[in-house]
This record gives sequence, C-alpha cells and structure tokens, in this order.
Amino acid sequence: MSSKGSAPAKAGLRVGVIGAGVMGSNHARVLSGLPGVSLVGVVDPSHAHRARATELANCPSFETLDQLIAAGVDAVTIAAPTHLHHEVALACIARNIHVLVEKPIASTVAEGREIVAAAHKAGVTLMVGHVERFNPAVAAVKQAIAGEDILSIAITRVGPFPPRMSNVGVVIDLAVHDIDLIRWFTESDIVEVQPQLSSAVAEREDIALLQFRTANGVLAHINTNWLTPFKARSVTVATRGKYVMGDLLTRQVTECFGFKPDGSYSMRHLPVGHDEPLRAELIAFLKAVRNGETPAVTGDEGVASLEIATQCLETPSRPAAKSPALKGPRRVVG
Repeated sequence: MSSKGSAPAKAGLRVGVIGAGVMGSNHARVLSGLPGVSLVGVVDPSHAHRARATELANCPSFETLDQLIAAGVDAVTIAAPTHLHHEVALACIARNIHVLVEKPIASTVAEGREIVAAAHKAGVTLMVGHVERFNPAVAAVKQAIAGEDILSIAITRVGPFPPRMSNVGVVIDLAVHDIDLIRWFTESDIVEVQPQLSSAVAEREDIALLQFRTANGVLAHINTNWLTPFKARSVTVATRGKYVMGDLLTRQVTECFGFKPDGSYSMRHLPVGHDEPLRAELIAFLKAVRNGETPAVTGDEGVASLEIATQCLETPSRPAAKSPALKGPRRVVG
C-alpha cells in the first residue's frame, strides 16, 4: 500500500470515502470526476447506501474499513456519523493515511484533540470539512471585509426539521458552521458566549439564538432553527467603512459603502464565483496532501469551533433581574 501521497503521479492519489449517506455519496460523486484522483471506493455497512454511492460515482464499495484499507488508499474522506469520527480517523491515521473529516471533527472536544495529536505525530494531513468556507458567497464576503475594522456579524441559518437528523440539535448540526465562519471572518478567537436555547418540537434544541464576543472585540449573533418552513442562509457584516450582505443560497453579495453625513451611501453587487463548495473543498484537501501544505481548515480550527458549540450547550441561562412586582394592570396616564 502506498501512503503519505507517494503514489506515482500518473496513477494519481488513491482516495476512499468512508460513509455513504447523503454527504458521503456526494464526496464520492465529486472525487470520481476530479483529475489526478483514483477513487478506490466507498465504505458503508448499509447495502442500500453502498448501492446509491456506487451508482452516483461508478466505483467499488466495501462493507468494512479494513477492506478499503486493504485495497490501498493514500487519503480518505470521513462522512460517517459523528460518533464514529474518532475511531475511524485514528484507525486511518495509524496507517499513515491522510484524512478529511466532516464537521464536527468529533463528538467531543477531547476526542477531537486526540485526532489532531495523532495526525501531528504521524505527519499526515488532517483537514476538517467546514464546507461553508468554500461557498463562493462566503468567499466574496471574506474578500470584501479584508482589512476592514469589523464591528458586528449576524448570521441566519434556518430551515425545516431535517429527516436525516440523528442525535444532535441545531447547535452542532447547523450553528457550528457559523461559529467557524465568525472565527474565520474575524481571524480571532471567541471569548464570550451567551446562548439562548429551546426545544420546541425536537428532543434536543431546535431553536438557538447565540451571541458572542471575539478577542478583538467583534460582536456576533447566530439565529438558527429547524422550525422555518423554508431554508434561509444569510450573513451580514458591519465594519467602520461598509456594510456587507450575503445570501448564501442565491449567492448574491451586496456592499453598502461611502456613507455621507446626510445619510446617503453607495451600493454595489460584488462578483461571486460559481464553484460547487464541496468540489472546491476536496480540491483544497488534495492539494494540501500533494504539497504537504497546511490545509484550509486545520484540525485545531475544527476543535476550536466544536469547543465553542459545546460551550453554547453547557452554558446555563441566567434569569433576568427581577423588577418589583406590579399588582394589577398598569394605569395609562393622559
């Protein structure tokens, strides 16, 4: 088996996909079409999942991880359920296989740190699949605020209850994307967390209003839920010099600038690329593997976002200070 990306150039990198659910099947589909990549196959214990992935990607499938490893892989993408990330990632890293693991990196911060430490010790590339960073609209927002004095960020990520949901709520499933984006936009750590959570329909939290302050003083807010009948994904960033609005679904990014004392300002639409985010992410991972570069989203970054998400779930809500009780209705004066 070749390892550490040492396959002959003409054969390309030998890559496998672990997990053939919706996300894993998409990984296989994209990888099967990338130049310089040989898709060795997908792994999933479910026959139905394997059948779907092989139809999408026209590649072999395996029932167990050992079978895939025996076939010989240089790198893998892990799109298995989150509770399996730790075990699967460590098994691959132990065999000097480069790893892209879907977000969140693991079920717990401790498990995430173990994965990072193992990859560092083995000298293999470890990247975390925070795919939203590769959304062309997000990239356009990031470019627009480069060098700006950021004041606040507001992100909305809402939609209907997902049929595939497992054992996590909206904070781990959805908000972890935006926690990563806040850290990436501000290039700063989150130092204060003020969460408000509610379980309206689901067993776990299905509404989350999360407020943050970063080390460099930016205020940020995430509104996320599974109670909205349609999907909405938006980002707004206020800086001292401009106001940037991005719709991550329609991929429209608008910038307001040139504020005048009379309240007038200029507005323009920014150019946004057309790349498929997952394709851009996988290309970035394979480039890091080939060149031995630091990946676009490091294991440490993945752990940091998971740590903030975990804090949101563990921080108790503080009751508001009670004002003196008012007996009877308030009297309207005048």
